[in-house]
Amino acid sequence: MARRNAHFRRRFNASGPLERVLILIVLAVAIGVTIGLLLPQVSSDVAKITGGYTATGSAADTLNALAVDDNQSSSGYDRDSFGFRTTDVDGNGCDVRDDVLARDLTDITYKYAGSCVVESGTLADPYTAQTIHFVRGRATSAKVQIDHVVALENAWQSGAHDWSTAKRHEFGNDPYNLLAVDGPANQEKGSASAAYWLPTNADYRCDYVARQIGVKDKYQLTVTSQEKDAMLAVLHTCPGQDVPADE
Repeated sequence: MARRNAHFRRRFNASGPLERVLILIVLAVAIGVTIGLLLPQVSSDVAKITGGYTATGSAADTLNALAVDDNQSSSGYDRDSFGFRTTDVDGNGCDVRDDVLARDLTDITYKYAGSCVVESGTLADPYTAQTIHFVRGRATSAKVQIDHVVALENAWQSGAHDWSTAKRHEFGNDPYNLLAVDGPANQEKGSASAAYWLPTNADYRCDYVARQIGVKDKYQLTVTSQEKDAMLAVLHTCPGQDVPADE
């Protein structure tokens, strides 16, 4: 055993100058790659220096015009104060859930002829890039949920706590801030801002962040420094990204 260990040490002993140089080169390359990959993620200062937060387009311009508030609080938040699904602005007899389902799904069938209640349809989910077949029912409806792109609690923290009841209800039922999405993805997101959650579908992240910015601009909501940096980091990957139109 001792003879075998001695042979192992001799075999892997980098005693020659060439071996030592090669080892140093490999280590230097590995360290350099690691630093290059990790530092922009770990340090916002490094990302700023390296241009990781540089972005162009109306989404970036609008974001840079939003007020920054790093002292936000959820104190007093009540989801029910936003009146989600309690209004029928277009007077068609359906709440906003069915209106958004009708807008975002394809191959739609309705409860009966002339009804606005969506019975089934197909969703090309923007958050996961999955195709979801929606069928209304106690055990199936939750597969497709309606997400507030700027979450209600995030809105409360960033300015909605000072709003009137009417304005909160307007925000809570504004189609501009609503998307039909995969239920589990919506649950995973919760009330998180872009600093803590982004869609797993990387191809949709620019549109997602741009819509959040559009909503925050429409309602004059604030962003935190972390949230702003996260948004800029996404927009950096899609130069010229526009804020979506409010139709």
